[in-house]
Amino acid sequence: MTFGFQLFAFCVTSLLLTIVVAKSLRSTFTVNLILSSLAFLGAMKLIPSSKSLFLKANCVGIDVNKLNKPQIPESIGLVVACCYFICMGCFLPFPFKESPAGNKEFFYCEYVEMVCGLLSICYMVLLGFVDDILELRWRDKLVLPAIATLPLLLVYHNNGGSTYVSMPSLLRPWFGGAVDLGYFYYLCVSVMGVFCTNAINILSGVNGLEAGQSENRAHYVSLFFMMPFVFVTLALTYYNWFPAEVFVGDTFCYFAGMTFAVAGILGHFTKTLWLFFIPQLLNFIYSVPQLLRLIPCPRHRMPRLDESTGKLINSFTSFKPLELSPSGRFIFNVLKFLRLAKIIDDGSGHVRMSNLTLINFFIYVFGSKREDKVTASLLLLQVMCSFLAIYIRYGISPPIFVVGD
Repeated sequence: MTFGFQLFAFCVTSLLLTIVVAKSLRSTFTVNLILSSLAFLGAMKLIPSSKSLFLKANCVGIDVNKLNKPQIPESIGLVVACCYFICMGCFLPFPFKESPAGNKEFFYCEYVEMVCGLLSICYMVLLGFVDDILELRWRDKLVLPAIATLPLLLVYHNNGGSTYVSMPSLLRPWFGGAVDLGYFYYLCVSVMGVFCTNAINILSGVNGLEAGQSENRAHYVSLFFMMPFVFVTLALTYYNWFPAEVFVGDTFCYFAGMTFAVAGILGHFTKTLWLFFIPQLLNFIYSVPQLLRLIPCPRHRMPRLDESTGKLINSFTSFKPLELSPSGRFIFNVLKFLRLAKIIDDGSGHVRMSNLTLINFFIYVFGSKREDKVTASLLLLQVMCSFLAIYIRYGISPPIFVVGD
């Protein structure tokens, strides 16, 4: 059975199931769970079926951290994104099929917001696939996600979305309970979309890493976006885990980042979303000297394989410290003094410094490890930071902010 026929069968099955479920169930959460489970099964079936298509189109990547350097299908994030959109397309009418009397305009506004949220995600999937094929420059990667957030931001503005930000208790005597950021709020949200889409892409390079609240109605909307995403990501993780059968590509990184951004914007918990990106924020801050070219940055900064042991070791960038700009030399000296990177001086004025990524820093601190153990350790860090984010949001935040996010 061809990939196209399997995808068509998945669409028809989802549609028929939606019709059956619509007559028997009223709980939108249950409907979302059922369709998400179907999306998981569809992704589990479609991913292996699509591998030959990507190989034939030469959409492949070389797994440089394996001894035999196999060619693996790349951009498989496109397949799980298709499953996600089919699931969401079938689910979308359910939350709004029965509008309470007098609330039709409110339900219509929410419906349009969800549609525009999906449109923004769809834009990023397209741009991610273009990036996989054309290998866009970093300056393009910063601009394009901001453009993709425009439909969502414009609808949010037209629907009278709040631009107020609650203030901590200590600042309320001077600024009041909340501050209206006005149009600056939309700039901040657009920057969040740019960060989310690129942060996952920056913190990647080992098998399985990319793919590894219900207080009010707005939180339910975000839950409806995230549940199908979690299910299709589980299917992708199964095939992307060490040793990887497929690569997720920038397509999935952009898809995942924009999905998080849309959920945070529509759920009105953008500050909480930043807390869940603590590892990505740390990785971004650590990477800034290379991203800004203050320190030489190679095309790929992922760790490399020590073929004698089968373990990952640091990858390096080479340069002469004296040839760096004054700011570059200052940052290099700080990194050297604080021992935040592995630096090897050959005595001739050249140095080799480990690339500034969280993965390389982990290997520098804890030593070389097998690729799957590095992935598991970093995912454990992500889980710990998520619990920390929950504690900050629901343990520390309420007495400081008094009101909700």
